[in-house]
Amino acid sequence: MLTIALPKGRIAKDTLDKFEKAFDEEFVFEDRKLILEKAGFRFLNVRNQDVPTYVMHGAADLGVVGLDVLEEKEYDLIKLLDLQLGRCKVAFGLIKGQELDMTKSKITVATKHEKIAKRYFEEKAMAVDIIKLYGSIELAPLVNLADCIVDIVETGATMKQNGLEVGPTIMESSAHLIANKNAYYAKKDVIFDLKEKIEAVLQWD
Repeated sequence: MLTIALPKGRIAKDTLDKFEKAFDEEFVFEDRKLILEKAGFRFLNVRNQDVPTYVMHGAADLGVVGLDVLEEKEYDLIKLLDLQLGRCKVAFGLIKGQELDMTKSKITVATKHEKIAKRYFEEKAMAVDIIKLYGSIELAPLVNLADCIVDIVETGATMKQNGLEVGPTIMESSAHLIANKNAYYAKKDVIFDLKEKIEAVLQWD
């Protein structure tokens, strides 16, 4: 049996929809249930941020998670397939009308994507002070806590509503099917079979 960790919410639902088309079975988590077993699969319903952790530690063979979460965790996992779901980007948010002043000796950034932001500035050989926030990140530039923010952007509406505008993009993201390295080698045939079936569905859609 393959165990697959899915992020709670829309991505889980969209992923299960792909499985339904690939296997011609109905895959639905019953009310508040965290485990779904069907057709030789066990699906786990976990928080988005936790998916790579379940896969890394072998509690799940496979997982579905946004590329941004994967980059932030820096785990040694195998990226099997871009599922083309949950498309978004990690980008800067700046006070409306302002630009990122790359000449400053140090830029202060508020974000929950610490490693992604740090890597961006390291590649540009710039000094950065990163302040980790877990929510209401848009507030930070407005109250002079930070020069800018780095956050997930889908439409940019949240930034706009809070007097910010979307700045440069750091990376594009979408949901990927990932694999634990040991599971990948131990269950290669089953995993490849699954990958091919899902790929076929992605080509139809």
